[in-house]
Amino acid sequence: MATVRICICGDESVGKSSLLTSLVKDTFVTAKIQSVLPPITLPPTLGTPENVTTTIVDTSALPQDRDSLRKELRKCNVILLVYSDHYSYERVALFWMPHFRSLGVNVPVVLCCNKSDLSPAMSTAKVIEDEMLPVMAEFKEIDSCIRTSAREHHNINEVFFLCQKAVTHPIAPIYDAKEGALKPAAVAALKRVFYLCDKDQDGVLNDKEVHEFQMKCFEKPLSDDDLANIKRSIRRPQETADGTIEVEKLRDGIDVDGFIQLNKMFAEKGRHETIWIILRKFHYSDSLSLKDNFLHPKFDVPAYASAELSPAGYRFFVDLFLLHDKDNDGGLNDSELAALFAPTPGLPSSWIENSFPNCTVRNEAGYITLQGWLAQWSMTTFSEPKTTLEYLAYLGFESSDTKPTTTSALKLTKPRKRRTKPGARVERTVFLCYVLGAPGSGKSSLLNAFLARPFNPTYHPTIQPQTAVNAVELSEGGKQCYLILSELGELEPAILDNPAKLDACDLLCYVYDSSDPDSFTHILDTRAKYPALAALPAVYAALKADRDRAVQRTELQPDVYCEGLRMSKPLHVSVNWKSIAEFFVHLAECATFPAQAFPKASEEEEKAALQGTAVYLGVGATVAVAAAFAWVWKRNLLSAGSNGAGGT
Repeated sequence: MATVRICICGDESVGKSSLLTSLVKDTFVTAKIQSVLPPITLPPTLGTPENVTTTIVDTSALPQDRDSLRKELRKCNVILLVYSDHYSYERVALFWMPHFRSLGVNVPVVLCCNKSDLSPAMSTAKVIEDEMLPVMAEFKEIDSCIRTSAREHHNINEVFFLCQKAVTHPIAPIYDAKEGALKPAAVAALKRVFYLCDKDQDGVLNDKEVHEFQMKCFEKPLSDDDLANIKRSIRRPQETADGTIEVEKLRDGIDVDGFIQLNKMFAEKGRHETIWIILRKFHYSDSLSLKDNFLHPKFDVPAYASAELSPAGYRFFVDLFLLHDKDNDGGLNDSELAALFAPTPGLPSSWIENSFPNCTVRNEAGYITLQGWLAQWSMTTFSEPKTTLEYLAYLGFESSDTKPTTTSALKLTKPRKRRTKPGARVERTVFLCYVLGAPGSGKSSLLNAFLARPFNPTYHPTIQPQTAVNAVELSEGGKQCYLILSELGELEPAILDNPAKLDACDLLCYVYDSSDPDSFTHILDTRAKYPALAALPAVYAALKADRDRAVQRTELQPDVYCEGLRMSKPLHVSVNWKSIAEFFVHLAECATFPAQAFPKASEEEEKAALQGTAVYLGVGATVAVAAAFAWVWKRNLLSAGSNGAGGT
C-alpha cells in the first residue's frame, strides 16, 4: 500500500484538531486554531510502518458538514474516533459506530480517549477496562484503543502509529479477540512457515533453524538469552501419571504447537506487526493467501518451444524427495507424500486426472520412486509449467538470485523445427508421444510395460486419456531424457483435431495388433481423416508379436504401406519380451532425432538438394573471392595515393 489515509472523527471539542497540530508541531499549540484543519501528508521518512506515506484528514461533526464527512469516510483506510468526556464516550456506541456501519464503511477503527490530563486521578488501565473494552467487545471494527493528551503531548505519535499499523498490520485477519485465538487462516499460514523453516523435517525447530528464521524475517541475530526466554514462555503444563500438573520441560527446540503459541502471544500483547513481518517475508498478502505474483510469476513459453526443469529445479525436487523418505525405502508412502504436500493445496489437479502415481514409476509396494518423482515433475513442467512454478512456491524453493522468484528452477528449450536435416538433434530432454491405434491393439499394455508393470491379459477399454512417463537412456552417449506416452482414449478425435495439441506432440507411435487382421485399418483411417498428422514424425509398431502373425485386410500390407511412404517398416514387438525396453529407447531417439521418423527423401530429391547445396556453395565462394579482390584493389589504391603525397 502506497498511502494510508486516516480520517479523524468525533464530536465537537473533543480535541481532534489539537491532536493533529500536536503531531505536526511536536508540542501543544495554545493559540486558537481553526475548527477543521486541511489534510496533512506525512512522508514515509518519519518512521511510518511499511515505509508508507500517511495522509491525515480532519473532519467536522456538525450536521451541515455531514456530506463532506461521508465522502471522507468512504475514502479513508482507517478511522481515528476521538472522545474526551462521558457524553462524547456515550456517543461512540449510540451514534458514531452505527453511523459508520450505515455508510457501509468497513475499515478498522482506533478508539482514542483524549484529554487525559483533565482526569489524572483515573488510571489508564481503569479507563481501558471500564470504557474501552466494553465498546470493543460490542463493535469488532475497533482495532485498538489508546489514551492521549494533546496538551501534555502524551501518546500523540503512538496514536497515529496505531492508525498506520491498523492498516499495514491489521489484527482482524489473524486474531479473534472474542475467542482469544489465532484465526484458522493465520494458523494454516504459520504452519506452512514452520514447515519451510524446519529444514530437516524432524518436527522441531532446533537452535540453528530458529536463528536462520530470525535472520530471514528480522535481519538481526537472536541472543542465547532471548532464545531461552522464548522457549521458557511457551512451556505448556502437562498432567503426570499421578494426576499432578507439571510444567513441560524445555525441549531441544520449538515444535509447531509452540510456534503457534508464540505467535498467539504476540497477538495478545498487541505485537501483531511481528506476525505480519513473518507472513510477509514468506510472501503472504493481507488476505493471508500467497501473493499472486509469487505463485504465478511471468513465464512465457514461445511457440514450438517448451519448459523443462533446470539443474536447480531437479536438485530441489531430489532434495525434497530424500528429505521426506523417512524410512529410506526409496519410495514415498502415503504418509510421507501427505507430509511433503502439507504446505500446498494438495496434489495438482492434473496429477489426479492422470491417476497419480499410476502414471509413473513405483516400487513393489506401489509407492512412487525417485525416478518416478522426477519424471512426474518433468511431465508437469512440460505440459503445465505454471503449475510447477506454483508448487515450487508452495514448497519453498529459494532462488540463488537476488529476486525471490521460482522461475530459475525452469528453463526454456529452443523452438523446435519439424523437418530437420539427418542427424540434427532436438535440444530437449522431455518428449511427448501420442500412441494411436485400434481398440484392443495393446496401447494400454504398452504404457504399462513402459513403467515395468506386469502384463494383464484382461482387456479394459480406455475411456479417459492415459499417460505414462519415465526416464529413457539414449544409446548415444548415455544421455537421459523423459518420454511421455499418451493414450488418448475417447478424446482422440478432439485432440487430433486440435492444432495446439498437435503442436505439443513430438512423435506419433502408430500401433496395431499383428495377430488381428482388422487392426491396421484403423491407422489408415486415422491418417486419412487427419491429414495434419503427416507433418509429425512417426514410428509404426506391430504389437503382440509373440502371437501368430495375421495378414491384414487392407489393400497394402503394413510393410508395403511404410515402404510406399519411404519410411521404416513396422517394428514387431511384444510387451512380454525383455527387448521391449529397446523399443522405448527407439521412440526417444526418434523424438530426439526426428529426421529418422520422417519419410526418406527420394533419389531425385537428394540429387536436387545436393545440387542446391553446390550452387549455394559456389555462389558463396564467388562472392567471397569478389569481396577479397575489391579489398586488395582498394588497399593498393590507398597505398599508391599515400606514396604520391609523400613524393610531393
